[in-house]
Amino acid sequence: MDQEILEKAVQLRHELHSHPELSMEEAWTKNRLIAFLKEHTSLEIQDRGKWFYAVYRKGGSARNIAFRADFDAVPVGEPEDLVPYCSCNAGVGHKCGHDGHSSALAAYALDLEKNGADANVFLLFQHAEETGQGAAECLPFLEEEHIDEIYAVHNMPGLTAGAVAVSEGVVQYASTGMILQFEGRKSHACYPEDGINPSHAIAELILLLEKLRTEQHYRGLTMITIIGVRIGERAFGTNAGEGELLLTIRGEHESELQDLTKRIEQAAKEKAEEHKLRLEISYQDQFADCFNHREAVEKVREAARLEEIPLEDLKEPFRASEDFGRFTKERPGAIFYVGAGEEHPALHTPDYDFPDELIDVIARMYRRITELSK
Repeated sequence: MDQEILEKAVQLRHELHSHPELSMEEAWTKNRLIAFLKEHTSLEIQDRGKWFYAVYRKGGSARNIAFRADFDAVPVGEPEDLVPYCSCNAGVGHKCGHDGHSSALAAYALDLEKNGADANVFLLFQHAEETGQGAAECLPFLEEEHIDEIYAVHNMPGLTAGAVAVSEGVVQYASTGMILQFEGRKSHACYPEDGINPSHAIAELILLLEKLRTEQHYRGLTMITIIGVRIGERAFGTNAGEGELLLTIRGEHESELQDLTKRIEQAAKEKAEEHKLRLEISYQDQFADCFNHREAVEKVREAARLEEIPLEDLKEPFRASEDFGRFTKERPGAIFYVGAGEEHPALHTPDYDFPDELIDVIARMYRRITELSK
């Protein structure tokens, strides 16, 4: 990749890193990315509110290929002396590397401006990946622009620095956040029999969760993680009358996640009825499983070979979820991973920072995949 382009992309990443914004709040980030592309390219910009995309149009019968980058941050701060371009938003940081993903896609935009392509190339800059909301809101783009195939990347600490890793089929788990709200009746703490305290129902349900997960003999790994439990309030004269249980349910196969979720719902309803409690169930941060299509994976592998980038196969899917899976349920495509180094700080930790050198690897992969897709 052209050195001048890379220098501009690295500077952009440092700017994005300094101004991290949480999911659904990425106004400055989106506007800065648009300004960067307008300053350095003549690509068509389609502003869709919380997200946008840039287009290089070859025209004619050329294929429509899309590349997606996410640009939201996470609620994890960083030490003030970690990097010179440290986050200026307390408690918020680009600790998943989305600043790098977007900067690499911007670098490819500059490459398209300079060298062109034999395809119609759509560069999708997406908000709110961390909560699963972004991809869902961007889905109409696939139909409106008649996208033929779509690709994405994620940096990955623990993998060989600069190497590309990919595999076919499910590469990241489906998951959902489940909120169980139980409501009983408060009473004076000295007369607990006059109230309905939800603590017993919640405790019994927690003890039942592991049985619900294991008794079905699922093909893939399923997980139930207790995120939080809240019962009553700090008022020692009052018997608690309401409580909340927060769970993250995760599954290698989306159908098994859905089955397990229904089983937890049923068990919660039975406990609520047994203890004469009202129950409300709601969900957030919902992710489909992330599935890679064979032909798209082969293009990723061939691109790495042609660029002489080390290539690895994933031994098993990542447990973490990724909302790119919504796109590959609608169109052929693949997400691939670029190693940040075996000793690099893990994602979503205070000491993590995206390695600048991966921008070159990702942009070169995008350029080569485009060539293979014409």
